[in-house]
Amino acid sequence: MHGCRNKCGGCYRQFNKKEHLVEHMRTSYHSVHEPTCGICNKHCRSFDSLREHLIGPLPKQECKNIFSICGCRFCLTILESPNARRIHQERCQFSNGLTARMAVLGLRDNPTIDYTSSRSPRVVALSCKMVGGGSDGSLDLCARVCITDESENVIFHTYVKPTLPLTNYRYETTGIRPENIRDAMPLKQAQRKIKEFLCYGEPMWKIRPRSGKARILVGHGLDSHLDCLQLEYSSFMIRDTAEYPPLMKTSKLSNSLKYLTQAYLGYDIHVGMQDPYEDCVATMRLYKRMRYQKHKTDAYPLASDTHNTNNYASWRQSELESMSEDELLNLSRSDYYCWCLDSVP
Repeated sequence: MHGCRNKCGGCYRQFNKKEHLVEHMRTSYHSVHEPTCGICNKHCRSFDSLREHLIGPLPKQECKNIFSICGCRFCLTILESPNARRIHQERCQFSNGLTARMAVLGLRDNPTIDYTSSRSPRVVALSCKMVGGGSDGSLDLCARVCITDESENVIFHTYVKPTLPLTNYRYETTGIRPENIRDAMPLKQAQRKIKEFLCYGEPMWKIRPRSGKARILVGHGLDSHLDCLQLEYSSFMIRDTAEYPPLMKTSKLSNSLKYLTQAYLGYDIHVGMQDPYEDCVATMRLYKRMRYQKHKTDAYPLASDTHNTNNYASWRQSELESMSEDELLNLSRSDYYCWCLDSVP
């Protein structure tokens, strides 16, 4: 009985002493933005963790039983009935109808970026394909880059001529041949165009989240893509599906884009040759799925917000130990920026 009184209201972990529960709350960062079981309301750190809770290998049996009848296997939502689940799941699953559009891409470059139009996109996805440099071909060099908008339209696509000698085209996965690179756009030119487009007239040092004109950049493993473009961009504006806590493994390591697309969107990518357009589409679809989640809004959603600095301050220890599990949970805030906040006006 004593253990039950010291149960975390988020993840349901139990503690022998209230002081241990308070310490747990200081470091768990439970919030309304965490993936949450639609049956028992347990908070999970990631969707992979929620999937384990609902499906296994060691699921909560009651939740597993209901999920197997009324749960969407892609977004893990619980629906009202098996029929509602069937209709929802058909809408929730994407198909990989990209082959025809990619075939056109392979034939035609789009090396100019029209970023002056009134419908200029606020959110864009970027992906590069690397070839090999160095004596053993293991050095990643950008040889192809693609940028798309939220509607999966190509904004920019070009082959890129690396600044270093190319020693391995990695043709089996990239499909890139010497003739693609021979007259390709020089790296510095591609870099300049992309930087101008992303910043949209704002100096890099002036870029701030949720204000100004700079664009939100979506991708998977964007550090390596920006590195090979020799480009820096404001971390405020980056939405990386490899680094977003709800999309990471239970072990807090990154999932592959192939896995995320299969598990959360319901189709396969990287079958044979890989196309940067395919990666742009997959990352944008994942981003939008995360952004459109409906979470309770809060004026100060982050643990790092000044307003929340003293929520679990040590000088409040006795007050905190007298609180209920729900009161302690209500003080808790997220330690990461939830993408649903991009939808808040």
